[in-house]
Amino acid sequence: MAYAHRRPFLDRPVARVLAAVVFVGCVAALVYLERADLWHAVADQSAADDPFARCFAERAEDIDQMVADNVIDDAQAEQFKSRAEAMCRATVEGSERVAPPLPAR
Repeated sequence: MAYAHRRPFLDRPVARVLAAVVFVGCVAALVYLERADLWHAVADQSAADDPFARCFAERAEDIDQMVADNVIDDAQAEQFKSRAEAMCRATVEGSERVAPPLPAR
């Protein structure tokens, strides 16, 4: 009769699967606990890198302040924001274009 060699528990596949489950659970818990720092950092970085977002945010803040000061009403604010969006898009697109070369003399 052949001798059946019993392996210790930590050498079995079940133990390795259990270790993988614990590892994934720890990573998930860490991401859950740090979710505010992780997602806000990504959002802040993408907004800071986008020149259109910076331009429009500045203009929108000024327009919101005019509404708060009762200088303009909501309809005018929407019109001003649409104009500010167009201006910021034109500014950003204009800065990305390369000026044509000067004619040779």
